[in-house]
Amino acid sequence: MAQRGIREFHGKKMLARHLDSYSAEGIGYDGRIVLVSSETDWEKLRKDNPWLETEKLVAKPDQLFGKRGKHGLVLVNKNFAETKKWIEERLGKKQTVNGIDGVLTHFLIEPCVAHEAEYYAAIKSSAEGDLIYFSLEGGINVEENWDKVVTIKIPILGGIENVDVEKVLPAELGQNKKMVANFLRGLYKYFAALHFAYLEINPFAIAGTKIVPLDMVAKLDDTAEFCCAKLWGEDIEFPAAFGQNLSPEEMKIRELDALSGASLKLTLLNPDGIIWNMVAGGGASVIYADTVCDLGFAKELAFYGEYSGNPSANLTYEYARIVLDLMTRKPDAQGRPKTLILGGGIANFTDVAKTFTGIIKALNEYGEKLKKVNARIFVRRGGPNYHEGLANLKTAADKLGVPIEVHGPEYHMTRVVSDALQS
Repeated sequence: MAQRGIREFHGKKMLARHLDSYSAEGIGYDGRIVLVSSETDWEKLRKDNPWLETEKLVAKPDQLFGKRGKHGLVLVNKNFAETKKWIEERLGKKQTVNGIDGVLTHFLIEPCVAHEAEYYAAIKSSAEGDLIYFSLEGGINVEENWDKVVTIKIPILGGIENVDVEKVLPAELGQNKKMVANFLRGLYKYFAALHFAYLEINPFAIAGTKIVPLDMVAKLDDTAEFCCAKLWGEDIEFPAAFGQNLSPEEMKIRELDALSGASLKLTLLNPDGIIWNMVAGGGASVIYADTVCDLGFAKELAFYGEYSGNPSANLTYEYARIVLDLMTRKPDAQGRPKTLILGGGIANFTDVAKTFTGIIKALNEYGEKLKKVNARIFVRRGGPNYHEGLANLKTAADKLGVPIEVHGPEYHMTRVVSDALQS
């Protein structure tokens, strides 16, 4: 599972579209919310959403960071003109939030809802089963009052239908107890059906017969995009974390990752680095990166990433091509050779020969450029058809005139790292 955060705007829009489908008593949310950026046509926004001029409004940044109120980044109970002015004064401006420097690029606007009590709800997945959290103490201080949070365990077998949610909720809910229980049941079904990894509504309020989510944090399992894209909506996006500006190459890898059930990840650390780990497997990628750092070459690690989940030869080629393009753009300033480490554990089901076919295709395309940066290749891999894959890879590199060392599973998994760094 790859947990990817989404904007509060998209999370609330999804909730508005689907919650009634999973709540037996039709508890819903009207979804009146808009997203604003530098590209927003304010006049069109106003005409398309008449409630903006008839309601008191709430506005805040929508960029995957919390504690907005504590940073003075929540505007409450203002009219449209005041809200527009407040956003324009901050849009595109640098801001330090929770110790991270970034630029404010997106804001959401929604109606200001009159309410008294604020509640907390969250759902997360765990190895033993999903967990629902509820508290009467919703808002910014929920963590300080965690002892008051009720935990409802949802068994893997049986699901929420076998859990008496209403019974475990606090008696202090009074006449709202049944309504909140129904909401939590529906919210959980929605959580499971749309493949959320984490969903937090803190706080939510009750306005008449409706649940109103005042603040939301949501993460989706992005590997479910192939089956949930229509439910998520055409406008769904997985924005970078606040303060993180993705390069075109990182964006391209994200796009490739979304095309398949396989996993492709790439985060640039130092494009001028001389160590390029192209590792198969999420766990192996961590081990290889840690080994580079343990051996004193952390500052030379060019990127962190992985390719796993039995990607096709073509998908592996596209991934390898991006890595090699970045690696060969310019020689090292000190004349040192650049090192490509094709590492990994022993695959269970990934066809090593097939994925190496994609890597070989990329190597052939970048052969001359690899020689210009004095590239060397170190390989350690095991799994289905690894003998064929390793032999084909060595033959291709030898033909190109690129130095290569090839090892199978008989070689300690990270020994090629020390071999590469000591050569």
